[in-house]
Amino acid sequence: MANGRKLPLTNSVIIDQADALEWIDQLRVTIPEEIKSARRVTNEVERLLEGAREEAEQILARAQEQATYLIEERELTRQAEELSHEILRQAQAEADEIRHGADDYASEVLVGLESEVMRTLKTIKRGLDLLDDRRSAALAAEAEAAPADVENDGQGDLDEYQETDAGQTVRG
Repeated sequence: MANGRKLPLTNSVIIDQADALEWIDQLRVTIPEEIKSARRVTNEVERLLEGAREEAEQILARAQEQATYLIEERELTRQAEELSHEILRQAQAEADEIRHGADDYASEVLVGLESEVMRTLKTIKRGLDLLDDRRSAALAAEAEAAPADVENDGQGDLDEYQETDAGQTVRG
């Protein structure tokens, strides 16, 4: 409304050419620096992201290795425990078998020894019975033949001793 007149509105704007060229020059200088700076930031962000990805992959790989190791170690421990239980079971079975065999052998030896001792006791009993019979017969014979005044010292004479079938000397 200059001087009371209305100016018609249009889409056209009048710009000072020198000012516009100066702004364009400033934009040409500023925008490439901003673009370069933005690219640097973008590149730095991408580098950091790549580093983070690599580190995450390394952490994941180490975690997987550790998990695998622990699983293998646990499996080895389980297998070792199973093996030790099997070894103990076999050792117990062998010990039971050996003990059973030793008991059987000891029983056989003791039964044989018992038979031998019984035979020996029977032989001793027969020998004692034979001695008692001979003593009784000798005392009876002495009583008939001996004069009443001869004293018996219980030692016996040498002819009182006889040898048995087994080659043992027996007082008779």
